[in-house]
Amino acid sequence: MADKAADKSMKENRWLLENPYRKDFPIFRSWEGAYLDSAATAQRPACVIQAEQTFYERHNANPLRGFYDLSLEATDCYEKARRAVQEFLHAAHPEEIIFTRNTTESLNLVAYSYGLHNLHAGDEIVVSILEHHSNLLPWQMVSARTGAALRFLECGPDGTVTDEQLSEAITERTKLVAVAQVSNVLGSLMPIEKIVKLAHEQGAAVILDAAQSAPHLPISVQELNVDFLAFSGHKLMGPMGIGVLYGRRELLEKMPPFLTGGEMIASVSRREAVFAPLPQKFEAGTVNAAGAAGLQAAIEYLQDIGFEEIQRREEKLTEYVLRGMEEIPHIHVLGSKKAKEHCGIITFTVDGVHSHDVSSILDTDHVAVRAGHHCAQPLMEYLGVPAAVRASLYLYNTAEDADRFLQSVSTVRRRMGYGE
Repeated sequence: MADKAADKSMKENRWLLENPYRKDFPIFRSWEGAYLDSAATAQRPACVIQAEQTFYERHNANPLRGFYDLSLEATDCYEKARRAVQEFLHAAHPEEIIFTRNTTESLNLVAYSYGLHNLHAGDEIVVSILEHHSNLLPWQMVSARTGAALRFLECGPDGTVTDEQLSEAITERTKLVAVAQVSNVLGSLMPIEKIVKLAHEQGAAVILDAAQSAPHLPISVQELNVDFLAFSGHKLMGPMGIGVLYGRRELLEKMPPFLTGGEMIASVSRREAVFAPLPQKFEAGTVNAAGAAGLQAAIEYLQDIGFEEIQRREEKLTEYVLRGMEEIPHIHVLGSKKAKEHCGIITFTVDGVHSHDVSSILDTDHVAVRAGHHCAQPLMEYLGVPAAVRASLYLYNTAEDADRFLQSVSTVRRRMGYGE
């Protein structure tokens, strides 16, 4: 029986080692190591890098502002990227896609343009205890300025949320619910369908932070029935500096612009301005057209591979790592014990060793991980863990990466002077 189990493990290991996608990422030709920080930012395939380069080499002009050929080409590239995002999110209209710099800016746009104008004293904003600071601080600001109360949706130690917790948090006073689809610390998946149903029954809007889910899960904003959704290009292998806000058209049309200036106007007089229609109303100034082209290339790359294949690889590799960590003394994994409930994220602590020291030791073995509070201090406080180490996997990782990580982690306490 032992021989059969070992043989099965070896076959799984070989399958994971034979990764057909790793060759698509130029960084792995020059950097030799295990990159396990994809939840912070993913690596870019060559097609994304090439898409940005092609824009600058062939189409570089200011989109939306010129009537000469080059500017029209730049505009066409930019709007093709918008339609690619629309298809990716299954949005009803291209003008529901607003390009921003990142998830943080997208969430702030909703906070300033929707939150400040629709919430009042006596209302309640519900956020989950799992939230990244980017989906907490904007609502703290809205709460402070409007007098609306900020309430927290609690969860279990593994990140799960019960129906009772949902009904306690979302009430007739709730006017806005802001939640992440996937926790950036635990990798746990929120029950979005239930949250949306309860919120809409109370007349509340739902803002979904999809920064951690968009790279790993298929998303349909129409099926989820969310009112707003935000994600960053760099987490799904696109460029840094390009992000997306989806919003229902009827809501976006009523919202004032977040930023004002060039290109977001229809007309300007000495005393007033008439703003441009969607989506230009929310895209002031010179836009990141090259970044949008790179984002389109990243989306097309993901779609060619398919989320089913991505999830299959991530789950197998996560299971492989979790099994290995169980055999190492003094390691404590946060969240669920099930690989499929981690979305490629494995956060852990090592007895007697600070997370920053763990990260530094792993770095000497060319293993890149994240350490600290992961921009989720309320969650860490709730879990009773001031800091932790996060290893996050993506489709280009292999069992060789996992083995390098496990070998390095197994030596941490000894290298810190412990006898084991």
